[in-house]
Amino acid sequence: MLVDLHNHTPRCKHAKGSLDAYIEAAIAHQTAYFGFSDHAPMDFDPLYRMGFEEMVDYERSVKEAKERYHDKIEILLGYEVDYLEGHMDKRVLDANVDYLIGSVHFLGEWGFDNPEYIDEYKNRDIDTIYQDYFAQIKAMAKSGLFDIVGHLDLIKIFGFFPKKDIRLLAKDAIKAIKQTDMTVELSVAGYRKPVKEAYPGDALLELIAEHDIPITFSSDAHHPKQVGFKSKEIEAKAKAFGYSRCATFKERQREMINF
Repeated sequence: MLVDLHNHTPRCKHAKGSLDAYIEAAIAHQTAYFGFSDHAPMDFDPLYRMGFEEMVDYERSVKEAKERYHDKIEILLGYEVDYLEGHMDKRVLDANVDYLIGSVHFLGEWGFDNPEYIDEYKNRDIDTIYQDYFAQIKAMAKSGLFDIVGHLDLIKIFGFFPKKDIRLLAKDAIKAIKQTDMTVELSVAGYRKPVKEAYPGDALLELIAEHDIPITFSSDAHHPKQVGFKSKEIEAKAKAFGYSRCATFKERQREMINF
């Protein structure tokens, strides 16, 4: 993929590989814009994110990589931030970065994408789960804090789908994304998960295209071998839904480029 903005580093405690290994993999896949957006620190779920004390080194290491590879690839700096009311921190939200990805990984204290807690799906109505999830996506969009929506329909990760039409469940969230002029990432990460399909799925991608919402692309890589996975497929999917341009960012400003 020409643009790949959502990728991690070992600082999140569940990724492996050096920054250079990720970058070299991106270059091999002919990526022109490659972003590191590791899990931002937060006073919740500390086992799956960097600590606040690591922010300076994280940002410096990405900027140093940007200089090392300046003649081969554009390296961008971001954070993936969990939208969780009461736990987001101004040190992250005000960081001097190229972009912030807003993601929802929790419904209350339930980390619904963590295999350790998959049994909770049995204890709740699946349509209610989806309603609650997209209500959080809507609130995240309306907050105006973020540039990119991370893995829009992550809630499907284990292959549990709603009984209701997902387009109806997500329509208010999509409207909020449009109103706040956010970008939606097309992520190949879902292909590596039990659901075995991209985020978002075709029904939501059609809705996004109908609303003329800009897109970008992501590997959401946690290992260099995951960089560029199914890149041709995801770009072809975007084109099938009418897209020919995607977003990259610099200092929180969006730029649209042809892919």
